[in-house]
Order: sequence, then structure tokens, then C-alpha cells
Amino acid sequence: MLPIVGIGGMGKTTLAKMAYNDERVVKHFQFKMWVYVSRDFDKKRLMEKLIISATGGVGFGEDNGNMEVEELQILLRESIRDKKYFLVLDDVWNDNLAQWEELKDLLRVVARGSRIMVTTRSNQVASMIGTAPKYVHNLQGVRYDECLSLFVKYAFTEGQDKQYPNLLRIGEEIVKKCGEVPLAVRTLAGQLFLNTDERDWNLIRDSRLWKVEQKEDDILPALRVSYEQLPSCLKRCFAYCSLFPKNYEYNDYELIQFWMAHGLLQSSDGESELEDIGSIYLKELEYGCFLQDFRDLYGSLQFGMLDVMHDLALSVAQDECFVVTANSKRIEKSVQHVSIPDPDSVRQDFPMLSQDLDQVRTVFIHSDKDVLASNSILETCLSRFKYLRALNLSRSQFKELPKKIGKLKHLRYLDLSWNHRIKRLPNSICKLQNLQTLFLGGCDEIEELPRGMRYMESLRFLWLATRQTSLPRDEIGCLKSLRFLWIATCEKLERLFEDMENLSALRSLYIVTCPSLKSLPLSIKYLTALQDLHISGCVDLHFPNQEACEFKLKKLVLCFLEAVEELPEWLIRGSADTLKNLKLEFCPALLELPACLKTFSALQELRILGCPRLAERCDRETGDDWEKIAHIPKVIVDNVDVMKQT
Repeated sequence: MLPIVGIGGMGKTTLAKMAYNDERVVKHFQFKMWVYVSRDFDKKRLMEKLIISATGGVGFGEDNGNMEVEELQILLRESIRDKKYFLVLDDVWNDNLAQWEELKDLLRVVARGSRIMVTTRSNQVASMIGTAPKYVHNLQGVRYDECLSLFVKYAFTEGQDKQYPNLLRIGEEIVKKCGEVPLAVRTLAGQLFLNTDERDWNLIRDSRLWKVEQKEDDILPALRVSYEQLPSCLKRCFAYCSLFPKNYEYNDYELIQFWMAHGLLQSSDGESELEDIGSIYLKELEYGCFLQDFRDLYGSLQFGMLDVMHDLALSVAQDECFVVTANSKRIEKSVQHVSIPDPDSVRQDFPMLSQDLDQVRTVFIHSDKDVLASNSILETCLSRFKYLRALNLSRSQFKELPKKIGKLKHLRYLDLSWNHRIKRLPNSICKLQNLQTLFLGGCDEIEELPRGMRYMESLRFLWLATRQTSLPRDEIGCLKSLRFLWIATCEKLERLFEDMENLSALRSLYIVTCPSLKSLPLSIKYLTALQDLHISGCVDLHFPNQEACEFKLKKLVLCFLEAVEELPEWLIRGSADTLKNLKLEFCPALLELPACLKTFSALQELRILGCPRLAERCDRETGDDWEKIAHIPKVIVDNVDVMKQT
């Protein structure tokens, strides 16, 4: 047992990740597991997480969620027996020695040489679980000179600190108050970037919040100071992040649409798209370290939030937002946003806990595994909370959505994704004329989409799944407000809808894992606002011959298209001045690039992976297509940066 101990924001998890991903560690151990623990040290939940981490979730579905503790113990031991593993238990608070001994007994079936690394803020926890004092790693603070260097890097542009010596002197005093904690330094520096007003710098240095005593499990005063400097719009957006569980993998589209549902995104000029404003908010929160670890996952951004930042979000949102757990006794009447991270533990108690609530705007059920949704929770949401704006029932495995869903007239955000049991949606869902976001991704058993979707005139984001062979006319094609259309996991779908001429506002079209899809409709040419096109996993797809489209694409991704032999000019010709990213992955029949590509002045990155015939033509010495791509700053062919080598 190797504990890493330190206050919040010191970098415990960062250090653990460095060890976890180190090449020597990867080679030394047979397999690795990472489990986020947090304050709720529930033995059953912890075993479920360990099993999912050990097996990758293979064979562990919704039915396993009803296992007794003894059955889980057997399954866990079978999963790790005689294997040399490296396990990280992140953010541990539990100091119950008996519970730790029970856990260690379960894990002793592994091979000798296995290691467990634990991150914790508590010295008591570290001393209790460490096998010897020498293995306890007390994470020390960063030296003052390094903290100051970090502050200068993020508070000033290059050389700007020399131009403003007075600001630098104030910055030195701020760094001293940060107590050698890198997160505190980085966050406050981000707040002051491009700000040369001495009054604002002095305001941070002299804040009364510095005088709040820092306890072992408390939030850093520096983070409270940084939060107070945020514009009011960003304060609310950050506070609403508390409704998501700790260690949650956020998606940009999910969070932005959620903010939009509550009216948190405002266009100052009346012309900017709300989704673009949301993206700007995300960047500002990222720069201030309120959100972190942003990474591109095929067109959408995934990111996370540090534990200590989540604690801050919970603290500032405590009057409006409430996280329901098995230990909850009462929910105050003032609460408007309710999160239920573990519905199994509160399915019987929730109706009584929520009896005083009448102004609820949000109910989020967020579980890290599929759960059998409680009828009592669902019934409470639909019957009692008449003013709901956002309802998340993702991974809730109910078989039928009640017809009364159509009575939630104020609902703007509805997430039903990853429900593998539901076969049909009530037509009453189409009465939700204020609904802006509908997520049906992963609902792969839906036999037919509800009739009347053309009346959902406010819909901006639709992520659908269906077992239909074709999508009907006069339904989705009538949604004039639609900006994002994602069609995914439709195994029987052979044809899309033909009437696309009304989708003049559509910016993003994803067609993913539709293996029976034969072709794109000719009416795709009417999507004149399209910026992002992603087609993947459509193995029988052929591009039709048609006249050039007036697309102004910024990003084009084509993946796992086994039948496609060429990238048609008509698809990209109109994007010569706008296309920035082009990805061609696992298209084995793809032979050559279109000649027009050499005129694409905005193209910054081209990625070619798993396209052997095309890769040969792009060889910088002998390839026929080299002249078409020589002007592109970054060309990656089978994970090799060709331009950098050149």
C-alpha cells in the first residue's frame, strides 16, 4: 500500500497518473486498475467498480447490479486471482481500519509484487493504510521561486512582466498567500491574464477570503478568491457543474446544452449562436483550471474537474443544488436542482425526501453503470415536478416512458441515452414544444421513433437511435431550429430522410454505426450551414454522384467506410477556404485524394490511418498524391508526422 497524502490542489492525482501511465509500470504489471473512491466508502459499490475496472466492464451489466455482497466477492476474486496488478484508489477518505482489512483480504488472492497506490487528503488515512511509514509519500509544496515562475507564465504574455513591475510585485505577494500549492497559483494567474488594472490585482491580494482558516478537508482560500473574480454568468455555469458526480467525464455538447436549458448562455449581440457562447465559457473555465484535461474525441470534447474544484462547486451551489445519497434525511424547500448519483440507494426514500419540493428545475440521475430505474423516482419526477427544465435519465433501464412526459411543458433538456430496454417512446413526447435537446443515443432497441416529431420546433440537438430501415419524410426534416443531428447505432437503417431542405441551420451531422446505410440523400446539398460532418461505421456506404455542395465544412471525419474508394470532390469543393481538419481512418478501399485538395488554404491537419492504398500515394518521396498535401502544416500518416519528418 503506497499512500500519497497532501491537501487539495497539491497534485496527488496528477502524480498518481504519472506513475500509472509510466512505461516502466505498464511493462512491469500484468494489468492496471484505477478506481475513484471519494467520501462514500461503500463496500458493495467499491467492489463493483473494481470488477468493472479489472474486466473492462465485459460481462458485467445491469443484472450484476443486483448481486449480493458474497456473489460480488467471488466475482472480484475470480477477476484478479494470481495476477500481478497495479491499483490506484483515488481520493480516499475512509479511516475505518476494519473496512480496510476486509478490502485487503479480498485483494490478497493476487500475485506477489502487486501494488496499491492511494491518494488522500487525510494523514490519518495515510498512516492507517500504509504498510510502513517509509512508504507514505507526503507531497510537499512547490518552492516559492517555481510558484512565481508558474504565476508569471499564466498571468502575463511573454515579456509583459517586465513592462508592469508594479503588477509583478503584487503578484509576488499573491503567490506567497497561495502556500506553495500549484493549483492555487495557476488558478489565480489565469484570472489575471490580460488584466493590467492594478485595482483588480489588489482586490485579489487583499481579499478577506485569505483569512479563512484552511482545514485538512476544506477548500483552498485561493480557489474561493478565484471564484469570486469570475463574471456572474460563469459563476452560475460553474456552480451547476456540482450536479454531476465527482470524477465525471464531461462532454462539451452535454454541458453546453444543459447550461442552455437553464438560460445561462446569453448572446450580447443577439446574433452569436448560443452553442458558440457555451464553447467560449468552457475555454474560460479551462484557463482558470475550473475544468481540466480537455481532449478531442472524434469531434466532441471530453474533460474533467479536480476533486477540490468539485468541492468548491458544491459549496457555492449548496442553496440551490442538492446531491441525494443514502444518508440524506431531508431536502430543503429552496432546492431547485437535484442530482441522484446512485438511484439504487434511494429508490424507496426519494418520494418522501422530495415531498416539500415544488420548484424543481433539474433532476439528474447519473450512474456509472446501468441501473433498473425505480418507478417511484420516475413517477415523482413526472407527477410532482411540473416546472422541470432538465431531466436526465441516462442509463436508467426502464421499459416504458409514461405518456405523462408530454405534460412537462417547460422541459428543454431530456436525456434518455443508453437505455437498452426501452422499445418505444410515447407520441406525447412530441408535445414538448420547448424541448431543445433530446438524447436517445444508445437506445438501440427503439423500434420506431415517435410520430409527430415535426412539432418539436425548438429542438436544436437531436441524438437518435432506431431499428427502422428508413427515416420518414415530414418529420426530422421539418425541424428548422436543428443545429446538431447525430444518428448512431441504427443497425437496420438503409435510408435517411430525403427532405433535408428545411435544415438550413444544421451545423453538425454525425452518422455513426449504421452498417446497412447504402447512400446519402441527394438533398444533403441543402445543408448550407454544415460545418462538421462525421461518418463512421457505415461499411456499405457509397457516395452518390451529384453536383457540388455549398458546404463550408470546418471538419470532416470519415472512418470505417469499407466500400468507399474515393473522397468525392462534390463533398468538399466548397470548403476550400474553411476546412481545417480532415480525418480519413480505416477506409481500406480508399485509393486517392481529390485533386482540388491542393487548393485548400485553411487546412491545418490531415490524418490518414488504416488506409494502406492511400498511405502509399501520400509518401513524400514516391507518392502520386504528395503534391496535393505538401502545403498542409500537419500530416499524420499511420501515426507518423510526415511533415515534421520532412
